Amino acid sequence: MSVAGSYDCVTKTPMGEQKGVFTVTVDGDSFTGSMSGPMGSMAVDGGKVSGDTLTWKMDMKVPMPMTLDCDASVDGDTLTGNIRAGAFGSMALTGTRQG
Repeated sequence: MSVAGSYDCVTKTPMGEQKGVFTVTVDGDSFTGSMSGPMGSMAVDGGKVSGDTLTWKMDMKVPMPMTLDCDASVDGDTLTGNIRAGAFGSMALTGTRQG
């Protein structure tokens, strides 16, 4: 099964659980997309696909500017991963494919 799709996600942040929709559009061994939620949208930068594993970066603007380093694995319709936010450490990311 392809990793492409839209996922309803929850990230466990120091500010509590943040919900958003993570969209993945695959092109060979790379992907584009975004994470959209109540605090705005962040575009995927440098998205790579290796089997069922995704790695990418996002430039966060709110509540403070920083680059997030992200990875996730897709197993069927379930996405699990981590978002590393500099001094704030690693935050768990989970999601379920829409549809």
